[in-house]
Amino acid sequence: MSNSIDPFSGFRLDGRVALVTGASSGFGARFARVLAAAGARVAVTARRADRLAAVVADIEGGRAFPCDLAREDETEKLAADVLAEYGCVDVLINNAGLSDGPARAHEESPAQFRSVVEVNLNAVFHLSRLLAPPMIERGRGVVVNVASVHALVGSAPNTQAAYVASKGAVVALTRELALQWARKGVRVNAIAPGYFETEITAAMFDNERSVAWIERNTPLGRAGELPELDGALLFLASDASSYVTGTTLLVDGGWTAR
Repeated sequence: MSNSIDPFSGFRLDGRVALVTGASSGFGARFARVLAAAGARVAVTARRADRLAAVVADIEGGRAFPCDLAREDETEKLAADVLAEYGCVDVLINNAGLSDGPARAHEESPAQFRSVVEVNLNAVFHLSRLLAPPMIERGRGVVVNVASVHALVGSAPNTQAAYVASKGAVVALTRELALQWARKGVRVNAIAPGYFETEITAAMFDNERSVAWIERNTPLGRAGELPELDGALLFLASDASSYVTGTTLLVDGGWTAR
């Protein structure tokens, strides 16, 4: 008797449209390539058009939509342009983010705090709400928000109050949107990465003491490598997680288990 079970089929994204924000480097660039490899038609957005062009050059059929998500008018145009191009978005990856480190809270201006929250939290809500109605109308859609290990624990000795507050709020927003849209066929989950080397953490990885601190405080004894997020991304973006919503999946080397 042949075995007809295919445990990998649920992870495929053939024929689906995915939009990845913050895709000019780091997590976002990797996510775009992984989703495309799983069969999705991928649109990418970020502020740096030249970087986006380099990413879509590696993706068959990829399209770049430069946008500053801190601006509501540009976010609204992004949503309209992507929907006009594809007709729908099946998978939204809210990855764009900023850090206010190494600012100390008592020295940080309200304007700096707001600028981080605008991208890390407000843009997540705004873009999600713009793309949700077509998902709801079709009875199917997936939103994956990129939070952080510091959505669950403080970042000390790093100092980044706005980043920590905004990422914590992303986890709460993920739960709330999941509950509001669950009966409408739209699932909302989050990934909370630990320490990975990207543009946002480059200064830490250029410092031997900081790298030693990461290795000392991570139970697995090292920082993460970008391919180690692939499985979490595909799980949450695909039908493999069809009975999962409102959750935050930690990919942190055991950081929060301490």
